[in-house]
Amino acid sequence: MAKQAQASTGLEVSGGAALLSGRVDTEAAARLWDPLMAEARKAQGLVLDLSKVEAVDTTGATLVLSAEAAGARIEGASPPVVAVLDRVRAALAAPRPKPATYRFSPVSGIGRRVVNAGHNLLDALGFVGELLVVLLGTVIRPHRLRFRELLRHLDEAGTRAFGLAVLLGSLLGVILAFQSAIPLRRFGAEIFVPNLVGISLLRELGPLMAGVVLAGRTGSAYAAELGTMTVNEEVAALRIMGIDPMALLVLPRVLAGMLVMPVLSLLLTLAGLIGMALIMGMLGFPLTTVTQQLGSTVTVGDMLGGLFKSLFFGLAIAGIGCRAGLGAGRGPRAVGDAATSAVVGGIVAIVLLDGGFAVLYERLGL
Repeated sequence: MAKQAQASTGLEVSGGAALLSGRVDTEAAARLWDPLMAEARKAQGLVLDLSKVEAVDTTGATLVLSAEAAGARIEGASPPVVAVLDRVRAALAAPRPKPATYRFSPVSGIGRRVVNAGHNLLDALGFVGELLVVLLGTVIRPHRLRFRELLRHLDEAGTRAFGLAVLLGSLLGVILAFQSAIPLRRFGAEIFVPNLVGISLLRELGPLMAGVVLAGRTGSAYAAELGTMTVNEEVAALRIMGIDPMALLVLPRVLAGMLVMPVLSLLLTLAGLIGMALIMGMLGFPLTTVTQQLGSTVTVGDMLGGLFKSLFFGLAIAGIGCRAGLGAGRGPRAVGDAATSAVVGGIVAIVLLDGGFAVLYERLGL
């Protein structure tokens, strides 16, 4: 049909007149545009005869009206063709809407952020509620927990992160020992470096830095994995099949984050203490002196307090990573935005939790 339409459409020019015939559609307009416009510009007052035009679409009408604007005079058009030309002419003559201009408004920007924060808070509460329901169901029926998935996530989040935790902890211990020894040396009190570094690592810096490692390595991985599944609509497919994504995807990851976080915290703290001991040896203090100073200051309660809050650090980091992945939007930037949100949210969460635990321990006298 297209070939027949194209073959039946023609342009005949003789003297000061041009005859269009057939169906003037998009294909015909593309073929006839240059020759017709050249004739319209060359011959002023060109008569464009449309008496043999069977039909015209909007593109063909644009061709005819462009020739008219170039100086041609339209004649012989049938009523249906005239109706199409009039509609296209009216559309071209209609005033175009002005492009929207962006106006910076601090008040509206703050309002949008507050509203978005409220929505995010409600979504987070809903996510926590769903997770608690799934966790309670797993406690009642432990066979529902996918232990193979749990072991896989324990390996990825824990075993493969041990080297990084040890490296970071040892460097942290070395830095803290050096930076503490410099001011204490002015008072001849370098011997108290183990006391200062030991308490700092066990109570605060060990769990906190382990949380940063977990957020940057595991939280982002969770968000990227689940975000990719969300973008590819695999999560929606699980729901259609009657499989709860919270039980299949979220719960094993959250439990793995909770279980592995105290181990990472302990390894990082021990590596930091070893790094501190090496620096103390370089300063002339034997290992027995370092252990005596640690034993006189650090208690089992300090270690247990750090390990206890690291459980909540792991829960927050894994939960935020999973929620960011499941809440990923559409488009090429969705997965990257989810990973960024997981890392930033995880670090902010552990800092807030650490401050809360500091106040709680102080009130309890720990």
